[in-house]
Amino acid sequence: MQLKQIVLRLARNPGFPEGDHDQGYVIVAPLDNDARLDTEAWRDVKKHCTVRRFHTDDSLKADGFLTHRGSNWYFHYDEESEGPDEPLYKLADHQILHGSYVTIAHGDDEDALTYQIDDIRNVEV
Repeated sequence: MQLKQIVLRLARNPGFPEGDHDQGYVIVAPLDNDARLDTEAWRDVKKHCTVRRFHTDDSLKADGFLTHRGSNWYFHYDEESEGPDEPLYKLADHQILHGSYVTIAHGDDEDALTYQIDDIRNVEV
């Protein structure tokens, strides 16, 4: 099964008029032929579907897993100190294409931020 490594970088947001290349996520996930997250394939390889949050502040870095509940996708972190699950706004409906945007809600108290897909490459399991 071939998976994709998808790099998201913080796009223009309130407080970040130029975005921030040093904040974002690296996701490993299966995509279908339409460049959408593949739920069926994910079920077979979910232990390989990871997320890494990167940031210049070490306390905001985190590692976890890409999870799916109902029709929604989430980032689930493996340590409580890394924060609650982060929902991905309507990600099941979006094509994962270079240059497109993804909205991620950070925790319960924070506003959602927009990220741009900066890189997509193949990875093997």
